[in-house]
Amino acid sequence: MARRERPSWDDYYINIAWVVASRSSCIRRQVGALIVVEKRIISTGYNGTPFGVKNCDEGGCPRCASDAPSGAGLEYCLCVHGEQNAIALAARQGTATEDASLFVTTRPCFNCLKESVQAGIREVVYDQPYDYDDELEEAYQLLLEQSGMVMRRHPYSATHPVPPIAGPASEDSGPEMPSGG
Repeated sequence: MARRERPSWDDYYINIAWVVASRSSCIRRQVGALIVVEKRIISTGYNGTPFGVKNCDEGGCPRCASDAPSGAGLEYCLCVHGEQNAIALAARQGTATEDASLFVTTRPCFNCLKESVQAGIREVVYDQPYDYDDELEEAYQLLLEQSGMVMRRHPYSATHPVPPIAGPASEDSGPEMPSGG
């Protein structure tokens, strides 16, 4: 029997992050993230409005519905980033993220980087770049250096097809978070 080639762990996790991103209803950018501890996925997250708030594609976020250029108007964006959701949902479930790896489709923004450091994440692996001006990039690199976090790019989407990004919600897509009970 011929042995089939299995994906590397990085390919495996980044591919899953792209599948997670396909749940995003943001009309600007779809980002997926997952947190891994000892090769076990402990949490996933994608960007979108908070629980109970209308989704972006339903007009829930005024910034996403505006014509503000990329990077502008973020102070009134209602969306929670994929990395933030993965960290918050791990906390909500009582799951520790100490010494975890975060796999994400796009390099984390500066705020998500800070939150990842605070959550004890030791490594971030991302697929696509997200660039900053020189001053913010300098602060970004300083935070990486001083925190000891490892960040590396794994350009999965450059050589692999990624899942299609979400269109309108299907009838069976269900609520974002199951009701308590």
